Amino acid sequence: MAYPADYKYTKSHEYIKVEGNMGIVGLTNYAQDQLGDIVFVELPEVGGEVKQGEPFGVVESVKAVSDCYSPVGGKVVAVNDKLNDEPGTINADPHGAGWIMKVEIADKGEFANLMDVAAYQKHAEEEAKAGHH
Repeated sequence: MAYPADYKYTKSHEYIKVEGNMGIVGLTNYAQDQLGDIVFVELPEVGGEVKQGEPFGVVESVKAVSDCYSPVGGKVVAVNDKLNDEPGTINADPHGAGWIMKVEIADKGEFANLMDVAAYQKHAEEEAKAGHH
């Protein structure tokens, strides 16, 4: 599965798709692949604040329970309620229908800490080779 070229990525395998001052956040294909079948998603609160690099939610898979780390700071303006009933949507379409939250971005300067698609692909390949989760 290709990684969308216009998204930004974190070292912890989240993505953000930026639309104006909003960002759509989810887990990358690499993350869902490492986790295996996702059985539960703990969504953040709408109206809550998230900080860059801090946990905003939890995904539980058959293998592990993992925190999701926010790519940017800001305010949660929407969450993907569909994941309550169909958490496997993250496995099926991580970069699309499996998004987790939408954030009003507080500071676009934080993008400097994120990776573009080329850097992220390299990072994911190196992790895969090293066998890290």
